[in-house]
Amino acid sequence: MSLPPREPALASPRPHIPVVGRDPWVLSGWGAIKDSEGAGEPCWGPRDALHTADPSQDPDPGGCERSFRVCPFGAGKLWVRPGALGRDFYRLLLTSCLLLRPCELQADKTSKPNILLILADDLGIGDLGCYGNDTLRTPNIDRLAEEGVRFTQHLAAAPLCTPSRAAFLTGRHSFRSGMEAIDGYRALQWNGGSGGLPANETTFARVLREQGYRTALIGKWHQGVNCVSRGDHCHHPLNHGFDYFYGMPFTLIDDCHPDRPPEVDAVFRRKLWLYTQVMVLGVLTLAGCKALDLLPIPWKAVLGLAGLVALFFLSWYASFGFVRRWNCVLMRNDEVVEQPMALETVTFRMLREAVAYIERNKHVPFLLFVSLLHVHIPLVTTEKFLGKSLHGLYGDNVEEMDWVVGEILGAIEENGLKNSTFTYFTSDHGGHLEARDGHRQLGGWNGIYKGGKGMAGWEGGIRVPGIFRWPGVLPAGQLIHEPTSLMDIFPTVVQLAGGQMPQDRVIDGRSLLPLLLGSVQYSAHEFLFHYCGMHLHAARWHQIDSGRVWKVHYVTPQFHPEGAGACYGRGVYPCSGTGVTHHSPPLLFDLSSDPSEAEPLSPDSEPLYDTVISRVAQALEAHRQTLSPVPHQFSVGNIIWKPWLQPCCGTFPFCSCKEDEASTPPGPDP
Repeated sequence: MSLPPREPALASPRPHIPVVGRDPWVLSGWGAIKDSEGAGEPCWGPRDALHTADPSQDPDPGGCERSFRVCPFGAGKLWVRPGALGRDFYRLLLTSCLLLRPCELQADKTSKPNILLILADDLGIGDLGCYGNDTLRTPNIDRLAEEGVRFTQHLAAAPLCTPSRAAFLTGRHSFRSGMEAIDGYRALQWNGGSGGLPANETTFARVLREQGYRTALIGKWHQGVNCVSRGDHCHHPLNHGFDYFYGMPFTLIDDCHPDRPPEVDAVFRRKLWLYTQVMVLGVLTLAGCKALDLLPIPWKAVLGLAGLVALFFLSWYASFGFVRRWNCVLMRNDEVVEQPMALETVTFRMLREAVAYIERNKHVPFLLFVSLLHVHIPLVTTEKFLGKSLHGLYGDNVEEMDWVVGEILGAIEENGLKNSTFTYFTSDHGGHLEARDGHRQLGGWNGIYKGGKGMAGWEGGIRVPGIFRWPGVLPAGQLIHEPTSLMDIFPTVVQLAGGQMPQDRVIDGRSLLPLLLGSVQYSAHEFLFHYCGMHLHAARWHQIDSGRVWKVHYVTPQFHPEGAGACYGRGVYPCSGTGVTHHSPPLLFDLSSDPSEAEPLSPDSEPLYDTVISRVAQALEAHRQTLSPVPHQFSVGNIIWKPWLQPCCGTFPFCSCKEDEASTPPGPDP
């Protein structure tokens, strides 16, 4: 597959909409009409495109490809002929009607933009050229930024995969759905566990499907599969609004690679091996003593103890001994199509599915959520990209990811959908600093920001790329420095699709459309709260009148070794306990002048110190009033592997199948 030639970005003006009086009137250049009662806000369009209230009096009614009732005018209606407007204005009109709720759009479903969401896994904000990296080649993502809007303070709602994605899908903090840890496990560990995104949660896919969209997820899910029995699929993507799913119900892990060391519960697994060896040694010692008549114990007791040791071994080895088979699974909809998954061709198969889905649905509005397996360890990279970057295997994987993104964008363009597709690219959290193989770095770079994956307070764990493109609607090459969140995608795409926000629950996200379109200057978030599991670690205050962004840290991780900026040798750091430091008074930073959080402020260095700490404390108290208890999906009972819940092709436990290799697409051009 090769990327098609670039198309120039289309720009479209966003005219000022004036306040309109009670009487109907038309402005020079731009038309604005008010109903006779003066109710509602104006609808507008190029003056030469405005026609009479009665469509039967239109001088060329046959030329109308479709008619839109743009505003309620009481007895009269404004009718617009799209052929006279041109494609750019049509999209601008659509967007204005999304923002002006009194306007209503009556058209066929193709008037809705396609929505393409691309989510990388463990990508550091400093890994992309458009965010300052000049040694890794990411031309396709950089071009996406050039043709669209780039956010510089875009934030994950959680610093780990499962909770961050739960917040992304639902527009609300993951602890509101129980998808966060109290202590202990911070992400789902097994396909055969019973925890996952509850069925009563509303995802953006569910809302968009109700609005007539085709909805698909291709790639990583990591939100659970079953609850009570194999095949109930209570947590499955098809039960959360997606019409089509192809990908991993879990996530890539080192266990998926035959040559990599174990990752799932690796420390606990080593303890189990040790306990087993000690018990085996004890049984052998007893048997030897009995054989030499050194101990007066019956052989039945020795054999009974040997049986108990064997049961203990089988009880944990049945899961930990077959992690690759149980977790590294490929599904199409609700069917397991490959178990275990062949890593060497999975990139091309995911890409093939994404391109095919675009081609199948180019005549209807669709939501395509591409949840990339890149750039999570074990960094599965095809031969064409191995050894080609300046940053080893991780750099190779980043550059392959950029190629995959380019191919997907190319499919959008080849099918004539570029100008009618709202595209978004981001990462689920910061780069994984502790991912290493000896002295070789296997995780990402978070630029100037301190910390990384797993660290909820420091910027490096939660500040991620945020790139939006919609040619002809969003301005090309624009930078926005306002604080925004991955949770904002839910209300943004719901508004784009004309859907309604859920009214029976707290939604933490805010629509980004006003900010993207320039109708507002500031983010709708005055405060953002940064959690590690169920523990609040930091809070952010955007003080609009001064333009400053304050960051208050209540808890920070203890780096290992001290001053290293990461927890080397410890994996992902804990949210509480001996691995963290509680700050009283809290640490305060001014991100506006110190985005790398290098110099904490004090009452002596910052006159507003006490004011800021007090104001954030008030906001935190108000935020806590919105919290309510929910079942914990990461409890030990939900996390542990249950054989009766394990997805399986064939007869359990003999689960084994391979997808037809003949359908594997070719690799990239040399």
